[in-house]
Amino acid sequence: MPFAHSNRRQFLGATSAAFAALMASGCYTRGASLASGSSAFSGYGPLRPDPAGMLDLPQGFSYRLLSSLGDAMSDGGTVPDKADGMGCLDLGDGEIVLVRNHELVPMDDAGGPIAKGFGTRNGEIVPGGTTNIVLDANTLEVKRQFRTLGGTIRNCSGGVTPWGSWLTCEEAPTGPGQRYGDGLAVNHGWVFEVPGNATGLVDPVPLRAMGRFNHEAACVDPATGYVYQTEDRDEGVLYRFIPNTPGTLIEGGKLQAMVIEGPPDTRNWDGATMPLRRAFNVNWVDLDDVEAPEDDLRTRAAAKGAALIARGEGIHMGMDDLYICSTSGGAKKLGQIFRLVPGRGAGPDRFELFFESESEDQFNYGDNLTVGPNGHLLVCEDQYTQVVDNHIRGITPDGRPYDFAKLNMQTELAGGCFSPDGKWFFVNAYGPTRTLAITGPWAA
Repeated sequence: MPFAHSNRRQFLGATSAAFAALMASGCYTRGASLASGSSAFSGYGPLRPDPAGMLDLPQGFSYRLLSSLGDAMSDGGTVPDKADGMGCLDLGDGEIVLVRNHELVPMDDAGGPIAKGFGTRNGEIVPGGTTNIVLDANTLEVKRQFRTLGGTIRNCSGGVTPWGSWLTCEEAPTGPGQRYGDGLAVNHGWVFEVPGNATGLVDPVPLRAMGRFNHEAACVDPATGYVYQTEDRDEGVLYRFIPNTPGTLIEGGKLQAMVIEGPPDTRNWDGATMPLRRAFNVNWVDLDDVEAPEDDLRTRAAAKGAALIARGEGIHMGMDDLYICSTSGGAKKLGQIFRLVPGRGAGPDRFELFFESESEDQFNYGDNLTVGPNGHLLVCEDQYTQVVDNHIRGITPDGRPYDFAKLNMQTELAGGCFSPDGKWFFVNAYGPTRTLAITGPWAA
């Protein structure tokens, strides 16, 4: 059944109270701080070939297949393709939910008719959006799966919120009269919010105050309610959204871009201007005309001094810091990971280059990333070669990479996230859609 208007009002009305409770308790920890991890750990050992030929893992780890392209869903549709970013939320009563993006473009198959959605092309609702997979928290039995958002384009990644929703981001600043915009009825390039407890299609409300750009991912600082957003452009910047009401993003707020008190270019393409493990103070500049009909928000931000980041993709909040993946940054253009420590009123925000890949064996075009309960980073690779060899790479608290998994499909890995109890790591194979759950002896 659709997510009723009254339920949506109840959800939005409850977020402020829930957010205040989370701040008071300090209990929102999607991942530990990397600083808390063990420096003695160097990996789980060699990867073992998967008899099923899908995903190689270390000894002691195993996976199960939860959802695949074309599976029948409980709303009468079938699982769409191009599974990308994903988040896991606790529903209570022994259930958890995966909210999964589908990076579909207007010509793609939607997996069945969409009853309502945000935008159309030539009068037909465009197929991008999200599906929810409700699981038994103990057995991982798929209890139901269904579409929750329609009418969007290229829902790439996003991020979970402390109040129980998923922010899904369009990597598609296009619209009528613009590049790739033939037949489109409205402008795209927005963030949408999907409650974890949705029971069907939600009302597709673009969060316009969060900006219109080539969105990739988002994360929320539970102590402040600020939302940090990445941009998948060679000359992208890092954005911060300060909501008027923490936990109620639909009420608008202020969008800013990050300025480093140091190198204005973090990419290290023209020399090592951004040194490894040196923290810089940062400031934030206010942005105007954030709906950016010309798709020029990043260039206007850079003109105000915003630091350039090469293809900012994954972003994830640990306990007191957040991590940003740059897909093609670094002297070798193989990828970087940055660390931002919010000052939260006690001091300045601090930003550093945490890791930069020096070889394809270390890290090759990272994309989505998450911080595990043990404090390690797990990074999904998305290579751009004709034949791909994508891994999930782990990175220890002291910055040493290791292999965690290898995908034996010619597609990318995406959407890595942990169950609330830290037992299961969920991840997508992009196309054909496969959603997997991995478990094993996670390092302490």
